Amino acid sequence: MSGLLSTKSSPVKPRLLLLSSLLFWSLVASYTAAAQGPGQRRRYFSSQARPYYRGPFRVTVGGGVALYTGDLGKWAQNLPGPSISVGGLYLLRPRLLVGGEVSYFQIGATDQLPERNLAFRGRNGSLTTFLRYELFGDESQFASPRSPAAILKPYVKAGLGLAMYHPKTYIGSGRPVNNQVFLAPESTGYPNIAVIAPVGGGLTFRLSRDFSATAEAVYNFTSTDLLDDVSLRGNTKKNDGYGTVELKIEYSIR
Repeated sequence: MSGLLSTKSSPVKPRLLLLSSLLFWSLVASYTAAAQGPGQRRRYFSSQARPYYRGPFRVTVGGGVALYTGDLGKWAQNLPGPSISVGGLYLLRPRLLVGGEVSYFQIGATDQLPERNLAFRGRNGSLTTFLRYELFGDESQFASPRSPAAILKPYVKAGLGLAMYHPKTYIGSGRPVNNQVFLAPESTGYPNIAVIAPVGGGLTFRLSRDFSATAEAVYNFTSTDLLDDVSLRGNTKKNDGYGTVELKIEYSIR
């Protein structure tokens, strides 16, 4: 994966940001056009010739923590920060959903090398589109369900997107203080944009007909070695990455 995302922190043209979200927002438009009574909606058929409807569109809101891996260290050196996301999901066919998400996340870490004694804080944002595959079936996704809706649904997901990152490094072994003096950045292009590839999974718990709660963990491979503003002073051959662990609420718009 690191070979696939080998571009080093070069500026990405704004049109790529639009392309990465095109699929998600086109699906929002498709849902709006199809938001009619069940008798007027188009039926689709599964590989077992069972009819189903696409949708509904689900709004998701989540919060949790973000963690970093890179030149300064791995999980043990982390200074975890908040992670907040807002997005949507749309059922393409039973067990397969497409989604999009806008996120804010803060990452940080102290140095694994005491003699270097660096630390950093990064405040970042991301925009992703992804596919989500549910590992077990759910009869409520068919036009004529044969049993009650599934209560628990584990899933895996993978996608592609962009992250805007803005790290600040400093000398120290803890979180920055209010009057913290930050070091001159390695790159003069902050905030910068990187390609990201989120991979992860989660577990959805059905609360009611329209509400669900989800626990999700995702790791993001990136195309940059400067999430921590440490590249020339670290390993220039390996890109940084970050993960998020969030609890989310999903609401179905019918």
